[in-house]
Amino acid sequence: MSNMLEYRGYLGSVLYSDEDETFHGRLEFIRDLVTYEGTDAKSLKGAFQEAVDDYLRLCGEQRRAPDMPLKGSFNVRLGRSLHRAAMLYARREGISLNAVVTDALRRMLG
Repeated sequence: MSNMLEYRGYLGSVLYSDEDETFHGRLEFIRDLVTYEGTDAKSLKGAFQEAVDDYLRLCGEQRRAPDMPLKGSFNVRLGRSLHRAAMLYARREGISLNAVVTDALRRMLG
């Protein structure tokens, strides 16, 4: 079971409202707000795909680039002591701070 949908490179959440007895979600990891809902899993998946297609069409009509999720860069706020330790480690190893963070995440996430 998954709580995320994927279509055309976009990821969407899967939530359930017991009060409304509906499934709903939104496109995740983009700045624009795009939502969808359905009464069951199949209709939710269709509404998600339709929302992505509508979003891309609307961006095209507005002649603006759509937000793309998870572009490959992010800011990390480590705190001063961890930043210092990571930078000194990178310097000793002759690698970039980016390489230190990337390697650490690869090891942690498998």
